[in-house]
Amino acid sequence: MAQITIDGSTPVTFHCDETDTIMRAALRSGIGFPYSCNVGACGNCRFQLLEGEVEHVQSSPRAWTERDEKRQRYLGCQARPKTDCRIKLRTDEQYEPGTRPVPATARLLAKTALTHDMTEFALELDTPLSFLAGQYALLGTPAIDSPRAYSMCNVSGGDTQWNFQIKRVPGGAMTEQLFDHLQPGDTLTFDGPFGTAYLREDSDRDILCLAGGSGLSPMIAIARAAAEHPQLTQKRLDFVFGGRRPDDMCGEDLLSELPGFGATLHYHPAISEDVPADEWAGLRGFVHDVALQLFGEELRDKEIYFAGPPLMAQAVQKMLFDLKVPFDQVHFDEFY
Repeated sequence: MAQITIDGSTPVTFHCDETDTIMRAALRSGIGFPYSCNVGACGNCRFQLLEGEVEHVQSSPRAWTERDEKRQRYLGCQARPKTDCRIKLRTDEQYEPGTRPVPATARLLAKTALTHDMTEFALELDTPLSFLAGQYALLGTPAIDSPRAYSMCNVSGGDTQWNFQIKRVPGGAMTEQLFDHLQPGDTLTFDGPFGTAYLREDSDRDILCLAGGSGLSPMIAIARAAAEHPQLTQKRLDFVFGGRRPDDMCGEDLLSELPGFGATLHYHPAISEDVPADEWAGLRGFVHDVALQLFGEELRDKEIYFAGPPLMAQAVQKMLFDLKVPFDQVHFDEFY
């Protein structure tokens, strides 16, 4: 067990097990350690090592550069301590976890196909845990080198069942395990919850959810939680879901089960590929373009949540920035 000290006028100290990462150990201690993706791709958890020795879980994390190495900068989500360490970074209270993440074991209960390449996986944890709608967890198996991040689609009651809507990634090691090898009764490693793109229950604004691909999962959780929350049930919620072709479309049947569907809750599916009119009569275009087309300057007055492929997320961010939507009304976790 290593002692980690965050340098500053008032140093903060916490302990990190040799099998844990510095960032996750900080979050388990309730410390607001900045992060987003949790898998070494975004670089938001970068810190400077002042004293001690660490090693990365992955030998060459995507967001770690040669310049970082020369300057003794490491990624918090990848760095494991080999000794006691003193580090430098600026903590932020917005990253302080409402529910502290916990490593656990999960058992696969069931798989339910949603589309030709998307499936909902129901997992049962070995201990009851809570999470906020829109958050994610890390799932892993012995067959892959490091865990992958997936968002929950259900609403937490502090019980043991966590559901994930996951899209198959061609050549993806983890989705190959999930889709082709894991069967009900098999176990996975689990760590969570993580993420800051959770439902803001105290907001008085109408809600917009923008989803593409497996970004459906956290947005479905947001919609489900909003439909249950007394302060939000009368707010309008618009849900834009984008895919390439008609056979990618899903989510309407899940949303239609919620109170207010068609009245305060509205579903807007859109495809981006050019298909004949007799195959698709609905909206066409990328998610960010469809959102701008539907809502225009009204976007500035909404609480906006989005999740999806990196190119979609980048396009949505640019569109909202260009429209001068206040940053504190926009919620997403940065994945690559």
